[in-house]
Amino acid sequence: MAAFRKFLPLFDRVLVERLTAETVTKGGIMLPEKSQGKVLQATVVAVGPGSLTQKGHLQPVSVKVGEKVLLPEYGGTKVVLEEKDYFLFRDGDILGKYVD
Repeated sequence: MAAFRKFLPLFDRVLVERLTAETVTKGGIMLPEKSQGKVLQATVVAVGPGSLTQKGHLQPVSVKVGEKVLLPEYGGTKVVLEEKDYFLFRDGDILGKYVD
């Protein structure tokens, strides 16, 4: 059983796993960790049920497990599950999702 299956985000929070940074350029040059830059793409691994509107209706989260999303450069809460790093974001903080 995967670690993130043991963790359920609450309300409108989304648990994501950042994609790994490119360590080699297209020309084959190894990049040092400092020059790789922050990866802003991630895969959604778990979502909360959503948030309640003022009228008490459930507003579901706008992304689904497995989708690729674009994250803001800053923000999110780091969560370590079974020695692997994940990040929690609010649904409204996610900038967009990639579609085929």
